[in-house]
Amino acid sequence: MPALNHESTTPTRTFTQRFGARLARLLAAHQLTEWGHPRGTEAHDSVVLVVAELAANAVLHSRVPGRDFALTLFFEEGRDAVRIEVTDTHPALPARMDPGPEQGGGRGLVLVDALAVDWGVRDRVGPGKTVWAECAL
Repeated sequence: MPALNHESTTPTRTFTQRFGARLARLLAAHQLTEWGHPRGTEAHDSVVLVVAELAANAVLHSRVPGRDFALTLFFEEGRDAVRIEVTDTHPALPARMDPGPEQGGGRGLVLVDALAVDWGVRDRVGPGKTVWAECAL
């Protein structure tokens, strides 16, 4: 699936907000509903779960005291995908783990990998990075 084209003549809807992980998940769910992808659909639930995992990672592993993370959702009309971007100010890159059944964590990026069409990390202006994922609708 090709990346979203941010220079397209097709209108692209964008939503950006700074906050904590729980609110990120709730607002992403609301925004998807506003964009015509209601709760309870596979697409809606997958995007919300990816947002929750990326936001939780930003809070747990990448938090810099006194700084938040930002969530941006991109939905381009006519394209059946949502791009999720979580930007934080910590320089550490996320690492996909392979936790054993007895481990209580470490499955976030495994879930992202399973639900997203593609995901990755890119540098940002200023300190930190942006972790992004694209989910099919």
